[in-house]
Amino acid sequence: MFITVGNTKIYSTAFGSTTSPVIVGIGGWIGSWELWAEPFAILSQSWRTIAYDHRGAGATVTPVESITFNRLVDDVFVVLDAYNVENCVLAAESAGALTALGAALKYPKRITGLVIVDGMYFRETSPEKDLFLLGLRKAYPATLDRFVEACVPEPDSDHIKRWGRQTLDRASQAAAIALYLSAGEIDLRNELSRVSQSTLILHGEADNIVPVEEARQLSELLPNAKLSVLAGAGHIPTMTHPLKVAHEILNFFGSKS
Repeated sequence: MFITVGNTKIYSTAFGSTTSPVIVGIGGWIGSWELWAEPFAILSQSWRTIAYDHRGAGATVTPVESITFNRLVDDVFVVLDAYNVENCVLAAESAGALTALGAALKYPKRITGLVIVDGMYFRETSPEKDLFLLGLRKAYPATLDRFVEACVPEPDSDHIKRWGRQTLDRASQAAAIALYLSAGEIDLRNELSRVSQSTLILHGEADNIVPVEEARQLSELLPNAKLSVLAGAGHIPTMTHPLKVAHEILNFFGSKS
């Protein structure tokens, strides 16, 4: 369903029993909710799974100027309220980790746990020296092509690359740049010691976008985190290794839900 917030319409979807524990999924950068489609298909047998397209991604409709970190965080709770969910485990991929961690810090009682998949929680390259940002501005289609190739290093994954590119193509160039700039303005490293929720960090061993070392640092900065490095996985294991991702989540939260 679409959830209206001012002049924004957030696309969302839900599966599973309304009496089950809830997990909510957020995509990364301009990736839609579909990044969570396959793991959530598995999890929905025992969880209520909710996912949505954040501002600038997928089927959500919003003015580009509305894309800010604070609004992305607030939208988490807009979605929870629309589904009458008091609290949930919040799962996020890549740049979506910033939103998930921000939500956990803002209203900790409503976020009972976190799943961070190949999460980005800071960026040190300044916009003036950022070659990827330059590519987004000067050669957008070619830059997306290179991004998809870098995200999916796994063999025999042309179908995943095609699917991934189709999800990215739903975002406009302006929205992609706005989301990228918004993420680059936030550095949560000094705030992470206040994130008390149990956190499962999943990271692809072969991630070419976010180095594994950053996941190790994240696991050290968060007080209650477990890191699991996924052998052979690239930047989007929710799409390339969905069974492994789902099983890791079930194993970690099974006794807590």
